[in-house]
Amino acid sequence: MYCNYCGKVIQDDAAVCAYCGVRIGASLARKRLMRPRHGRKIAGVCLGFAEYFDVDVTVVRLVWLITSFMTGIGLISYPIAWIVMPEEPLLLTAPVGVQRATNP
Repeated sequence: MYCNYCGKVIQDDAAVCAYCGVRIGASLARKRLMRPRHGRKIAGVCLGFAEYFDVDVTVVRLVWLITSFMTGIGLISYPIAWIVMPEEPLLLTAPVGVQRATNP
């Protein structure tokens, strides 16, 4: 495999070019399983699983509901996932009118 930026030969499983240090385009950052703050209905567990597995949230909610009625596992696993899954970090905006400190 060749690096698209410097043209040198690199390993096939490399995530970063050893010569120029540029991230190879095919490698993606790893997603984390967490409960989002926006768009959730109860606690965000189903939405978190939907974003992690990249499926529609309605499908995840229906599967969770059917599993809950058929086996009862969903009723036990939802509160456990609610406690165990971390919540998405709160993104704060910078105050308006505050100047940033610059290095001389």
